[in-house]
Amino acid sequence: MSPLQRCLLPFLALTLIACEQQPRFTAAEPGEALSAGSATVRKFDQNAFSMPSANLAPSRRLDFAVGNSFFRNPWVTAPATTTARDGLGPLFNTNACQNCHLKDGRGHPPEPGALSAASMLVRLSLPAGPEHAELLQRQGVVAEPTYGTQLQDMANPGVAPEGKVRVTYSSVPVRFADGTLVELRKPELQISQLGYGDLHPDTLFSTRIAPPMIGLGLLEAIAEQDILAAADPDDADGDGISGRPNIVWDRQLQRSVLGRFGWKAGQPNLNQQNADAFANDMGLTSSLIPHDNCTAAQADCLAAPHGGEPEVSDNILASVLFYSRNLGVPARRDVDSPAVLRGKSLFHQAGCQKCHTPSFTTSADAAEPELANQLIRPYTDLLLHDMGEGLADGREEFLASGREWRTAPLWGIGLTQAVNGHTQFLHDGRARNLLEAILWHGGEAEAAKQRVLRFDGEERSALLAFLNSL
Repeated sequence: MSPLQRCLLPFLALTLIACEQQPRFTAAEPGEALSAGSATVRKFDQNAFSMPSANLAPSRRLDFAVGNSFFRNPWVTAPATTTARDGLGPLFNTNACQNCHLKDGRGHPPEPGALSAASMLVRLSLPAGPEHAELLQRQGVVAEPTYGTQLQDMANPGVAPEGKVRVTYSSVPVRFADGTLVELRKPELQISQLGYGDLHPDTLFSTRIAPPMIGLGLLEAIAEQDILAAADPDDADGDGISGRPNIVWDRQLQRSVLGRFGWKAGQPNLNQQNADAFANDMGLTSSLIPHDNCTAAQADCLAAPHGGEPEVSDNILASVLFYSRNLGVPARRDVDSPAVLRGKSLFHQAGCQKCHTPSFTTSADAAEPELANQLIRPYTDLLLHDMGEGLADGREEFLASGREWRTAPLWGIGLTQAVNGHTQFLHDGRARNLLEAILWHGGEAEAAKQRVLRFDGEERSALLAFLNSL
C-alpha cells in the first residue's frame, strides 16, 4: 500500500460511513399519504385548502361553515345596518380574511399597478435597546412612532391611508455544479404617498405574504415539550443546525410562552393570531385587542366612528377560531412513485429534514378532539433558524433576530398552483418556484443548499417531485 493510499484510508472510511447513513427510500411508509392522520382530506383542486378536517362530525361542520362565513365575507365601515360585520378600519389592509389567505391558501406580492398590496403586509419597528426590555417582552418590537407596527395602505372615507406599497426586483444569479444557471429575484420595497409625514429614519421593514391556513389546529396541538426537544440553540451536536424557540407574550394568560405561529413564530396560539389579524389587517377590535391601531399622530383615525366595543364579538372570534383550527390538510399524491421516493432520499441526503421535521404526534389534550393523537407530517420543527443574510429582514421580533425565521410547514405546498394560481414562496414571495426557494436558503441551511447545488438535472427533478407530492 502506498503512502498516499494510507493517508486516504481514514477519509474513505468516513465517506463510506456517511454514505451508509444516508437513507434510501424504496417504498412509502405506512400511512405516509395521510399528512394529517385521520383528519386528512382528499381534495386536490382549487378548493383543496378549504375543506373541514375529514374526521369532523357532521354536527360540527355547521360550526365550521359559520366560521367560514365570517372568514370569507367582507366587513364594512361603521355605522351600518350590518351590525355583526361593521367596524372596519379606520385604517386597514383588507376588508376580509379571505382576501389575504386566498382560498385559504398563500398570498403573493402586489402585481405592478395594483391598487393595494392586499395579501402582502409590511411590518414596521425601530431598533431596540436595553431600555426596551420590558416593552419587548410584551410587544415583541418597538413600534414606529407615527405608523405603529404595520403599514395600512387602505382607509375609510375621511381617513388618509398610511402609504402605498410597491415591490421591484433585481437579479441574483446562482449556478449549479453542472452549469445550469438560475436567476433569482431580490425584492426591493418601495413605500410612497405617506399619509402622516415621514417615517422615522431608523425604521426597520419586513414584508410578509399571508401563509396557507391548512393544518393550523394540528400545529397548535403539538405538545410544547416535543417542539422544545428539537431545540439546539448552541448547536451542541455540531451539525450546524441550532434551532431555538421564540418566547412571546400570551395576552390572555399575561405571561411569556412558546411562540409557534407567524413567519417568526411571534404568536402563541391561533386565537391570538386571529385577533391580531383582525386588529392590524382590518382595524377590528376584540376583547383580546380592544383598541384600534391609530397612533397619536393620526387624529382622523382616532376620531372615526367604531362598530361597537368590541367590534368582533367573542362569539365571532370563537367561530373563526373553530374554522381556522379545522381546515383540513390534503393527502399526499404519488407517494410510491420512484421519482418521489428518489426525491425523498435526496431531501434527507441534503439535510433538509433537520429543520423540516417530517412528523409529530399531536397531544391527547388537543383543543378539539378531532385533532388529538394524530400522526401528522407537516415538515416543520416550528423553531427559529438563522437563514443567512440573503433572507434577513434585519427586524427582531421577541427573541427572533433579524436573520431568523420559523421553519415553514411544507404540507400542501405542491398544491399551491392549483389553489392560488401561482408558485410564489418564502416570507415575501420572492421565490417564483420551489427551486428558487431552496436557492435562497443560507445561514444554517447553507450546507444543505450547497449539497443541492451539486445535484444534476435528474436529481433536481426528483427532489421537486417529492416536494410537489407534499
